[in-house]
Amino acid sequence: MSAATTAAGAATADEELRWLADGRRIEAIEAISVSAMARRLPALVVRAFRLGWRIDRGAVGLLLTCQAVSAVLGAAGLFATTGTISALFGPGRVEDKLAHAAPSILVIAAAAGARSLLGITIRTVTIHLSPRISRAAEAEVLRATVAAELTAYDHAGYNDELEAADRGAEVCVDIVGEAQNLLASLASLLGAAGVLTVLHPALLPLLVIAALPQGIASVHAARVQFLANRATIGDRRIMANLRWYIHVKRNADQVRSDTMGEFLLAKYDQVGRRLDASSRRAAMQSARVSVIGAAASGLGGAVVWAAMLWLVSTGRMSLPRGGAAVFALTAVGTSLRGIVGYGADLFRTGMYLDDWSSFLDTAGGHRLERGTETPGAPRRIAVENLGYAYPASDRKVLDGVNLHVERGEILALVGENGSGKTTLAKLLAGLYLPDAGTVRWDGRDTRDLDPHALWRQVAVAPQDYARWPLTCRENITLGQPTAEGDAAVLRAADASGAADVVARLRRGLSTLLAVEWMGGEELSGGQWQRLAIARAFHREAGLLVLDEPTAALDPRAEHRIFQNLRAVARERAVVLVTHRLTNVAVADRIVVLEDGKVLQEGTFAELVAEEGGRFRELWDLQNERTGVPARRTRQDQRTVPDQRTRKDQRTLPVREDEGSGR
Repeated sequence: MSAATTAAGAATADEELRWLADGRRIEAIEAISVSAMARRLPALVVRAFRLGWRIDRGAVGLLLTCQAVSAVLGAAGLFATTGTISALFGPGRVEDKLAHAAPSILVIAAAAGARSLLGITIRTVTIHLSPRISRAAEAEVLRATVAAELTAYDHAGYNDELEAADRGAEVCVDIVGEAQNLLASLASLLGAAGVLTVLHPALLPLLVIAALPQGIASVHAARVQFLANRATIGDRRIMANLRWYIHVKRNADQVRSDTMGEFLLAKYDQVGRRLDASSRRAAMQSARVSVIGAAASGLGGAVVWAAMLWLVSTGRMSLPRGGAAVFALTAVGTSLRGIVGYGADLFRTGMYLDDWSSFLDTAGGHRLERGTETPGAPRRIAVENLGYAYPASDRKVLDGVNLHVERGEILALVGENGSGKTTLAKLLAGLYLPDAGTVRWDGRDTRDLDPHALWRQVAVAPQDYARWPLTCRENITLGQPTAEGDAAVLRAADASGAADVVARLRRGLSTLLAVEWMGGEELSGGQWQRLAIARAFHREAGLLVLDEPTAALDPRAEHRIFQNLRAVARERAVVLVTHRLTNVAVADRIVVLEDGKVLQEGTFAELVAEEGGRFRELWDLQNERTGVPARRTRQDQRTVPDQRTRKDQRTLPVREDEGSGR
C-alpha cells in the first residue's frame, strides 16, 4: 500500500468534535405545538417574575402594579374613544357634539399620558432588573459547576450541557422584558376585546381565527431557531477554543514557530462554514413557514374587515359603532400580534431556560452525591483493591491496587507515562471516586465523607498548576489566609524557594501577577511553580500531594524543595509523584506502577538493589549515558562539506594552527 493511500485512509478515519444531542429532549421539542405553547406561557411568565422576585421584590411589585394600572387605563381609553365617536357622529349641532365629546376626549388624553409615564417606569425598572437576573442565573451555573464531580469533565457531552446552561443564563436578561411585553399585549387585548364584544360579538372570534395562523408560524419558527442553536453548540464551542488557541499568549510562540496560523484559521473557517450552513437552513425553514402564516393571517384580516363593512352596510351596526370598531379592531390586531410575537420569544427563551434549570438540578448529571461525615486530618489513608477507568474507555487505569500512606510519611509513586500515578493521587485526595474497591481515610470510605470537608484537608501541587490573575499573596493563600497571616505565607514561600521571587516583585506579596489582564508583573514558568508549591505548603491540610513538583525548576531550586520536604511532611501524609528517580530518595516508601497495577514496593535502597526490577531498570536508564552519541571531533568537522561549496564537493582548507590549542 502506498504512502498516499495510507494517508488517505487515515484522513477518512479522523474523528471530529461533535455535540452529543439528547435525542429524547430533541424529540420533545420537535413535538411542541401551539396548544403546548399556550399552556406553557402562563408558567413561563410566573417563572420570569419568580426569578425577579428573588433579586428585587420591590421592583417586581412595581412592574406588576404598573402593568395592571396600564391595562385599566388602556381599556378606559378605548371605551372613551367609542363614546367620542358616537358623540361626534350623532345628531345635533357641532357645538353640542363637541361639548358632549369633551369628557371622553379628556379621558383619552389623560389615559394616554398616564400610560406613557407608566411605560417609562416599566422600561426603567426592567432595564435595571434584567441584568441582575442574568448575573444571578450565571452565578447559579457557576455554583452548579463547582458542585459537579471532577469526573464530569471526562464525560462526553458534559461541556455541551454546560454551554447550553450558560446560554440559558445569558437569555435570562430578556425574560422579564418579554414577560412584560406579553402581559402588556394581553392587557391591551382584554380591554380592546371588551370594547369589540360590546360593539358586535361576532367580530372578536373572527379576529382570533385570523391571528391563529401567524401564531402557529411563530411557534414553529421559534422551535426551528432553538433546535438550530442547540445543534450548533459544539461547533460554536470549537470556534471559541480555536480563537483562544490562536490569540492567547501561552500559545503565541508555537503558533508562529510551528507556522500553525494558516492551518488553525482554515479549521476556524471550516467550522464557520458548517455554522453558516446550519443557520441558513434554519432561516429558510423559518422564512417559509412565516410567509405562509403571514399570508393566511392577512387573508383572515381581510375577512374580518369585510365582515365589519357588511355589518355596517346592512344596518346591523350603526356608523358610529363602526367607526369605534375600527379603533378597537386595530387595537385588538396589534395586541394579538404582540401576544403571538412576544409569546414566541418568551417560549424560545423558556426552552433555553429549561437547559439552565436542568443543569442546576443535576449539574449536568454529575452533581456531588456523597456522604455527610466530616473528616479531620488523616492519620492513615488506605487503598484496598482499587479499580478505576475513565468514562468512555474500556481500559482500566488502575486495577487491584493496594497501598497506604500515614501521617509523617512520604510515599512516592513512580512509573512510566500512563501507569496511573496521577489518577491514583487524585483518588487518594478524593477528587475521584473509585469504580471498584475503596479509598479509606482513617477507616472511612471517601464515598461517605463530605467532599468539601475532605478537600479542606487536601493540599495539591498538580502538574498543570493554575496561574491566578491575583496578587502574589492571594496566589499563595488562595483567599484562605491562616491566623498567622503573612508570616505563614512567607514561611511557605521560603520553604518552596519562592521567597526570592517575592523579594524581586515590585510590591512584594501585594504585587498583581496578571500582566496580560491588569498590567501586573510577569513570572517565568519556574517562578510560578515555586508559588504553586508554596500554596500547597501554606495550606493547613492533612494530605499533601505533589505531582511532578519540580519539573520547571533549576537544580538549586529543586534541591531546596526536597531539602525542606521532610520538615513539611512532619504533620502530614505526603504523596510524591515524579519521574526523576533521584528525588524519590527522600521518600519512606516507593510504589512502582505499571499498567495500573502495583509492580514493586519498598525503600529506595531496596528497589535500587533489586537487580532486574523495574525501578532498577528505570534508574539505570536515567543514569546511564553510554548510549548518547559522542561529541563531534575536529576531524569530523574537517570532513563535512561546506554548504557554500557543495556544488563541487570541495572541503574547506585546514588551518595549520587548528588543534594546537590556540
